[in-house]
Amino acid sequence: MHRSRLGNIVIDCQTEDLLSAARFWSATLGYPLPQDLDASSNFIQLTTPPGEVQVIIQRVSHEARAHLDIETDSIESEVSRLEHLGATVASRQDGWVVMQAPSGHRFCVGSPHRGGFDQAANPWN
Repeated sequence: MHRSRLGNIVIDCQTEDLLSAARFWSATLGYPLPQDLDASSNFIQLTTPPGEVQVIIQRVSHEARAHLDIETDSIESEVSRLEHLGATVASRQDGWVVMQAPSGHRFCVGSPHRGGFDQAANPWN
């Protein structure tokens, strides 16, 4: 048995000015920018309430889009489960796997990064 849940919504931005993009999404969604903001980073995680899905603004070289991150206590088991549902592996990275849904949407599978995983994740056999 393993467990998984939605962990992050990642807003991919093809931009040199990630801070402007993060300011827009912060104001749009009502989630503040982090106190320890590093404007040179390739991602900025907005401050969401404890236990809620995280929102990350990420600098990318591909077209702008949004993708989901699924967090799990067993990456390989979750990848296998999702392959059985029709997803395919697009690439394997150090610490996560990029997958593609039958609909063409990309998403990532990785380890848990926010609290409450043990209480809120879905169990799978």
